[in-house]
Amino acid sequence: MSIKGVVFDFGFTLFYFKDVSLEKYLACYNKGLEESIKFLRNIRILNDKSREMEFKSIFIDRRNQRFKESRITNLEFTTLGIFEHVLDKLDLSSKIIDNLIDFKDLTKKLADIYHSYEEREWIPFPKTIYTLDQLSKINDLKIALLSNHPHHNMIVNILKKHHVYHLFDVVLTSAKFGKRKPDPSIFLHIIKKMGLTGQEQNCFMCGDEHADIVGGHAIGLKTILCERAYKFPSEKEIKISDYFNISEISEILDLIHE
Repeated sequence: MSIKGVVFDFGFTLFYFKDVSLEKYLACYNKGLEESIKFLRNIRILNDKSREMEFKSIFIDRRNQRFKESRITNLEFTTLGIFEHVLDKLDLSSKIIDNLIDFKDLTKKLADIYHSYEEREWIPFPKTIYTLDQLSKINDLKIALLSNHPHHNMIVNILKKHHVYHLFDVVLTSAKFGKRKPDPSIFLHIIKKMGLTGQEQNCFMCGDEHADIVGGHAIGLKTILCERAYKFPSEKEIKISDYFNISEISEILDLIHE
């Protein structure tokens, strides 16, 4: 099998969320939001409890609305954009300017803080680093990461923290591209960034769910389902059959060398 490239999903393919549950996800986001509000309080952008409560309420409403929209449309709505919306809604721009703070720098800082608790929970599977290192030694093989996530910087931070960022030729998130898997355009874009346009049939897409397998399959990629034990609510069934199954990430090395 002459493979020219491998595109990996991030969550539950290369990295896993410790003691995963919907409740734990929400707890991370709630802690992150509280820390974001505390940061705004410390720099005197928010200065009373009623405004803080209003900020929190608008943020949660917008986040929930955008989450639902993204699942219907495959558009990505970034955490940066949600913070921008809340700051505009509360008409805090003049106060930000008066404090000589750059608006874009502030929203990036808030998004980093918001995702900081989530960021701590993601760790690589036992064979992830070994597998990526082995793949990086194969001549002319391109390695990419493609993640559905609303904050690009969090994914980059995790990869750098675990010393694997440099092993990827391309790192792309839905936050950067604007659309989510399984939209075919994000797959076509990453193949182009890898310099492999026209080589789709010689590339693997390796992921843990419907969006990875169906989206990759739609543009002609060979697809690998990395099976996981945890099932998410409303998880979509994969209704195609011509894909590979692996239970542990290093098994991809055997497929590469077939």
